[in-house]
Amino acid sequence: MAAQAARLIKTVKAAYLFAILGSLSLPAQASDALDETLTLPPETVERSPVLQRWVEEVPDVLAEIRHEPSFRSRLQVGYATFPSSDGDSGLSLNLEDWFVSHTPLTLNADYQSNFRDRTAYGATLRYYVLPLGGYVNVAPVLGYRHFETADYDADGVNLGFHLKAIPSRGGGADFGYTQTWTTGHEPIRTTQLEFGYAVSDRLRVATDVEWQFGPGETDSRLGVGLEWML
Repeated sequence: MAAQAARLIKTVKAAYLFAILGSLSLPAQASDALDETLTLPPETVERSPVLQRWVEEVPDVLAEIRHEPSFRSRLQVGYATFPSSDGDSGLSLNLEDWFVSHTPLTLNADYQSNFRDRTAYGATLRYYVLPLGGYVNVAPVLGYRHFETADYDADGVNLGFHLKAIPSRGGGADFGYTQTWTTGHEPIRTTQLEFGYAVSDRLRVATDVEWQFGPGETDSRLGVGLEWML
C-alpha cells in the first residue's frame, strides 16, 4: 500500500510539472520525454479525477492562476446582533462577489436591520487588481450606502478598498477586510472584518464584525450566517 501511494504521489508530481512546463511552451522533445513518464495503470487513472482530466487535456495551469477565481460568488442570510444598540438582534442579507461577465469586476449588495433604530443597506462594485486565481487580492470599492440610527440618518457615495486572503481556493475558506468612507452631509467610516469556511461543496458558515464611525458615535454589529456558493 505504501509503495502504491508513493508511486501515485510521484505520478501526480510529474503530471503537475508537465502541466506547468507545457503551459510555458516547451520544445516538442522535452514534452515527449515528460509524456513518457506518465504511462499510468488504468486503475490509477480511474481513481483520480485530476488525472482523468489531465489525460483528456493538459490544463494551462498559468492561465487558470491568472483568470479562474480562487473565490466564489455567494448569497448570505445571517443573524445579526447590535452591541451598541442595547444588544438588539436582527437580520442581515448579502450578495458577495457576483462576477460581471468574465471580468475582475464584482457586484456586492447588503441589507442589515434590527427592525427598530438601526438599518443600513447599499451596493458596491469591486475591481480586483491582482490575478483572480491568487491567494491574496485587493480591490477598490465604489458604490452607494444608506444609514439609519437613533442619532442620525446619512447616505451618499461609498468609497474605499477591500483586501481578501484565500488560504483555500474554490470557496473553501477566505478572510476579508473592508474599509470605506461614505460621503455626504454626515460622513461615515465603516470597517468590516469577515471570515467564511465551507462545510460542503455549496454551503459555507460565515461570520463578520463591523464598526460604523459616525458623527460623535461608534456603532457596532456582529453577524453569523450561512452562505450559498453560486
